[in-house]
Amino acid sequence: MKTFAAATLLLATLAEVAQGHYIFQYLTANGAKGAKYQNVRTNSNYNSPVTSLSSNDLRCNVGASSGGGNTTTVSVAAGSSVSFTADTAVYHQGPVSFYMTKVSDAVAADGSTDWFKIKEIGPSFSGGQAKWDMSLTYSVQLPSCISAGDYLLRIEQLGIHNPGSPPQFYVACAQVKVTGGGSGSPKPTVKIPGHVKSSDPGYTANIYNNFNSYIVPGPKVATC
Repeated sequence: MKTFAAATLLLATLAEVAQGHYIFQYLTANGAKGAKYQNVRTNSNYNSPVTSLSSNDLRCNVGASSGGGNTTTVSVAAGSSVSFTADTAVYHQGPVSFYMTKVSDAVAADGSTDWFKIKEIGPSFSGGQAKWDMSLTYSVQLPSCISAGDYLLRIEQLGIHNPGSPPQFYVACAQVKVTGGGSGSPKPTVKIPGHVKSSDPGYTANIYNNFNSYIVPGPKVATC
């Protein structure tokens, strides 16, 4: 009886943990929401986060170093808006960032090229309280100045809800082919891993203790 009760408790705990995680599976481009993993690379770790700052899995998630399987590349115009949608609404407090890297082939690219940040979403503060954007879908406008060609478009939600434990990276990459655009070279650029440091205030922040300002980890939003 005790064994059965312990097993039941373990299963309930695991279910609760799984429900607290999420993964970005859908991309909306050109006004149309794609099918699950149609334009977003499939990962192999279900909805678990990446926690190592030195892991190549920070680029596009575990098992997503290339766009094998049924993942296709979608054409989008420079300056247009696209959206990532998760399997369930974001559950953990933390910032959201979007990155891009230009590649020769979006299907084969492993993300080792230079990345630039195109948007970041931090908390707002009012009355001594922080409010985070914990949504199901996040949108971003692609820079109009970038040149045409293949890109990986990456979303990163960083869960900093558990001070004292490693923050959790929930990441995914979409494969896009940018049309139109200009001849700009966005700066600054970074490598991933390496874009977030263990000493970054936004990485080490304790959101439960004297939390009244915040700097999103990583580089500044790029300009052309």
